[in-house]
Amino acid sequence: MTGSEFVYVGSYTGESGGEGEGIALLRRDPGTGDLTRLGLAARTPSPSFLARHPTLPVLYAVNELGLGTVSAFAVAPDGALELLEVRPTGGGHPCHLAVTRDGRHLAVANYSSGSVSVLPIGPDGRPGERADLIDLDGHGPDPERQKGAHAHMVMPDGTGHVLIADLGSDRVWRARLDPLSGRLADLTAAIAAAPGTGPRHLRPAPDGAVLLVGELSADLSWYRPGDGGLEQCGVRPVTTVTGVSYPSELVIGRDGRFVYVANRGPDTVAVFGWDGAGATLVGEVPTGGVWPRHIALFGDHLYVANERSHSVTVLRVDPESGLPTLQGEPVQEPSPTCCLRWERA
Repeated sequence: MTGSEFVYVGSYTGESGGEGEGIALLRRDPGTGDLTRLGLAARTPSPSFLARHPTLPVLYAVNELGLGTVSAFAVAPDGALELLEVRPTGGGHPCHLAVTRDGRHLAVANYSSGSVSVLPIGPDGRPGERADLIDLDGHGPDPERQKGAHAHMVMPDGTGHVLIADLGSDRVWRARLDPLSGRLADLTAAIAAAPGTGPRHLRPAPDGAVLLVGELSADLSWYRPGDGGLEQCGVRPVTTVTGVSYPSELVIGRDGRFVYVANRGPDTVAVFGWDGAGATLVGEVPTGGVWPRHIALFGDHLYVANERSHSVTVLRVDPESGLPTLQGEPVQEPSPTCCLRWERA
């Protein structure tokens, strides 16, 4: 089907107390945004986060286990996945991974061990033996969640550095990645967040600001370059609903005018207007499911992986107001954790 698109959905499997079986394959209609489940693409343990190679038809998944691994799959024209390689990360419960823009290295955040791994990527897209493993250090005031470092996201920034969101130490670290050896050096704290923030995920805004979601503080903050790092310029709560909220993912609209944050607990998506100077809450809408662990913006549609209601919901985004509204019925998907778009020529 010319111009059709696939969406891969990661999940928690029985090894992590979930009900998923691996990586599911869905078809997306580019016109309507509707999803159709095609079946299971790969059976692999707890592929909780997915990423793609920038030029090769290769998909990567973390296997969020006590002894963490990364799995690489070749993507066929019909969306089928063929396992290429499985490599240990050297850390516990890897929850996020990213490929450098040149496609030469894979960075992995190991949550429970508070470490970051780097694996080289060969010309065929296969990850090789680990090139580096660095342990983060620090703790925060939360006695249950911040006894030690907990790497939650890795983001190569395109300047030869990697940013690391560390929920445990209330830091966003920056490390220089050697493009030849794959080793990390010059680890420094780019952001020292307020105690108890619990940095989870971050995104660069088109105007150069860095936006950060605090899982424990339930807020959205933004930073700009300052003396020796990034300085906070503002902060906003991510929900108006009373009760506990654990925000997960954030995405920025295509034109940079709106920012979206998923809130577990209230089970909403908060919509912020972004004008370069700061964020203003525009609205907060239900996701149509329970415990939105991940959101992804594809075209004019927002896709929500609702982990505890075992569903993926589709919301259509109004281009003027930025507000999403539920569209159609949820796609039933056991313990979904991540959505990855795959365009098909």
